[in-house]
Amino acid sequence: MPDPIRVLLVDDHALFRSGIKSLLQRHAEFEIVGEAGDGMEGVKRAGQLKPDVVLLDLHMPGLSGRDAAAMMAEEAPNSHVLMLTVSEDAEDLIETLRAGACGYLLKNIEADALIAAINRAAEGESVISPQMMGKLLKGVRGELPVKTAAQTAVASELNKLSPREREILAFLARGQSNKEIARKLELAESTVKIHVQNVLRKLNLTSRVQAAVFAVEQGIVQDSEA
Repeated sequence: MPDPIRVLLVDDHALFRSGIKSLLQRHAEFEIVGEAGDGMEGVKRAGQLKPDVVLLDLHMPGLSGRDAAAMMAEEAPNSHVLMLTVSEDAEDLIETLRAGACGYLLKNIEADALIAAINRAAEGESVISPQMMGKLLKGVRGELPVKTAAQTAVASELNKLSPREREILAFLARGQSNKEIARKLELAESTVKIHVQNVLRKLNLTSRVQAAVFAVEQGIVQDSEA
């Protein structure tokens, strides 16, 4: 039996933490290793506990979830941070992903979907609530006129990708999982995983979310495909 996925809960509402904890404890594949009621305590606990997945609220007193996510990326770089929030604001979404979060979920998520999202995050996949994916694409497209020099430099790396890797990158921009990509391209899931790793390495990116943002910025995913 594989080791359980170690989860840290960070939310300033104790009742909400209790509900999530109760839900996850009903599933043997999860272990709640700690809780925190604010962002700074969450960063401290993440550094100490090195969880597999952090469920992190966005709007908390003191240190915000966005800043906490950025600090967790330094303190616990192997932990996957999933934002779990009520905010449907595109700017919040984009800023937290760029701060280092691997996903963005809304608190009205169904229990089964949350379970699946945590499992995907633990595998290093990006997870974004379906209703937020369109906002991500539109938000990033809206920033195209103000590309930074760094983004422009990264664009030159695009020609390092093979045709298959470009195809994989386009699927990443649509939020597709390895399993979904494998099914659509009639490839083994392990083969897709290798392609994804190659894409990230060649583009000098660290996550699927960064790859998705990059793909939209470079026009790899067209409006008609989003």
